[in-house]
Amino acid sequence: MRNPCLTFRQRSLRTARGVRGQGAGWTDAGLLTLRIVVGGLVATHGLQKMTHLLGGGGLAAGAEEFRRDGFRGGRLTAVAAGCGQTGGGLLLAAGLLTPLAVAAVAGVMTVAATVKLPHGLWVQDDGYEYPLVLVVSVAVTGLTGPGAWSLDRLTGVNWPASAGIAGCAAGVLGGLTTRRALLRANGRSGEPEVT
Repeated sequence: MRNPCLTFRQRSLRTARGVRGQGAGWTDAGLLTLRIVVGGLVATHGLQKMTHLLGGGGLAAGAEEFRRDGFRGGRLTAVAAGCGQTGGGLLLAAGLLTPLAVAAVAGVMTVAATVKLPHGLWVQDDGYEYPLVLVVSVAVTGLTGPGAWSLDRLTGVNWPASAGIAGCAAGVLGGLTTRRALLRANGRSGEPEVT
């Protein structure tokens, strides 16, 4: 008989364990790999926006990139985006506060996707393919949870799938709102910059 007190994720995990037995450990290994690769890449890309580490151009180059993309805010925008990427990426890689990590990464990558939207889908045309893959990757992590090999699980936190879905939705909506709020009128650079 089904226990009505179990969450959707808990029932799914019980079913997976019953069907696959020891194979459920491979699911945790897969989630760990996904979190480390996606979170690590997002975090290091955020560092590149703010510093000269890992081949980054530093804060001045990050601010100029945002100006070229039609954003107001200059350095402040670069710092906010860099901190969101770095912090969200590190939290995701560690599997800590997973819904917050999902929201941060989805938000920044949604903004990136909107910048690349006019170029179409494919990355070879500077399209939004890569940001889309990252948003979907963190959405999957939010939906499934970070897995057994995460700091959330180590501290006894088992987020319901609804928290991950809400985090991703908040990130996407936040990214779209941020893009709209910071976009210069007609992409003109005549507005004063906050430095």
